[in-house]
Amino acid sequence: MEQLKSSNKPRLYQGWVVLAVGFLVMASGFALRNSFSVFYPAVVDFYGWTRGNTAIMFSLSILVYGLLSPFVGGIIDRHKPQIVVAIGIGILGLSYAACGLATQQWHFYVLYGVVLGTGVAFTGITPQAAVITPWFERNRAMVFAVLGAGFGVSLVSASLIQHLIGSYGWQRTLLYSGLTVATVMVPLTLAFLRHAPRKSGEASDQKATAQGDKSASAMSGWHTTEWTFRLAIKTPQFWLLWLTGFFQLGMAEKVSIAHMVYLLQDVGYTPMAAASVYSVFGVVFVAGNLASSLSDRLGRERVYIPAAGLALLGALLLFVIDDAGSPWMAYTYAVVFGFGMGMMPPVLFAAVADLFHGKSYGAIQGMIALGFSAGGAVSPWLAGYLHDITGTYESTLFILAGSIVTCTLFLWMAAPRKLSPVRSNRAG
Repeated sequence: MEQLKSSNKPRLYQGWVVLAVGFLVMASGFALRNSFSVFYPAVVDFYGWTRGNTAIMFSLSILVYGLLSPFVGGIIDRHKPQIVVAIGIGILGLSYAACGLATQQWHFYVLYGVVLGTGVAFTGITPQAAVITPWFERNRAMVFAVLGAGFGVSLVSASLIQHLIGSYGWQRTLLYSGLTVATVMVPLTLAFLRHAPRKSGEASDQKATAQGDKSASAMSGWHTTEWTFRLAIKTPQFWLLWLTGFFQLGMAEKVSIAHMVYLLQDVGYTPMAAASVYSVFGVVFVAGNLASSLSDRLGRERVYIPAAGLALLGALLLFVIDDAGSPWMAYTYAVVFGFGMGMMPPVLFAAVADLFHGKSYGAIQGMIALGFSAGGAVSPWLAGYLHDITGTYESTLFILAGSIVTCTLFLWMAAPRKLSPVRSNRAG
């Protein structure tokens, strides 16, 4: 009798375990890449290099990440994700650690730009989304919100990295941090990251949902299509989402991540104070990620557009911050900009999953990643170069604001509200 009772106890849905591991991989892996904003000034000061040339390593890492993402998406669709992602974490951690031994610019270009970028491609949003979204078919924005929160937590680590740099120097910080991430996360990934079974608990709910949504699907014919990579890239919706990613994640977000700390130091903030503002941005970015799950009920555009409005307002605040005498302005910027920018990525990724889910989703999402990586390959270098020739970040701020407006327009034109409305909109 006792055995019967124990067998009836509800078991933890394995999808939650997989999602938790995905969160940790995103947080730790991107903590290494996104710490660039903190050790970037330290490297420039140590070697006396220009900002533009030094920022090339960050741009290279984004470019390599994007070029490999479609390839990784195809691999993850066919092979064991725990092996693929574990290899990526190992590459990521060891290359970051090796940067602590670099002495020439080309060392950083190879180790941080090419090798670390490869590791990020094997651990980032493309493989994570392909593995985890099938566990939660009806709550895609929630999945991307949690994964995005992992990315946001990586930004919060800026203050810790700055503290370690102040205590041990940037070389030892890179060495120890990279080895720690590889040692901890590789075994964890091998143990728990898994593809969903063909009929997982929540995924099976899709059948019931599909019956209720039959009329909406029939109207557009969108969900009756078996989406392949080749078919997806022939649609205008794919390229509109590609351009959304280019301007949102590639231009606006990557400029902010790469140069925020340096911008604040230029107007008088100490390295630790600038890193603290950056960390507040990261904390609020996480809150924005989690709030983005509302798009599962309200609709993608209804959440994305107000979020972009907040991000634009925050970006405009940077135009009036010209000294460190009013720190509340910098923290207000971090809160407003961070919340808006935090809400936007999960909504974009959920829109891609809405329109192009299926057996080729990994490769399709990987191609979208190439879009924002193309923007990210240009923007950090461009911001550094413009500062080198003008002495200010003013022109970069115009690029930042313009990119936010542009990506909002492209997402609206892609119209996920019409082709794949969320449940509340379907009822209407």
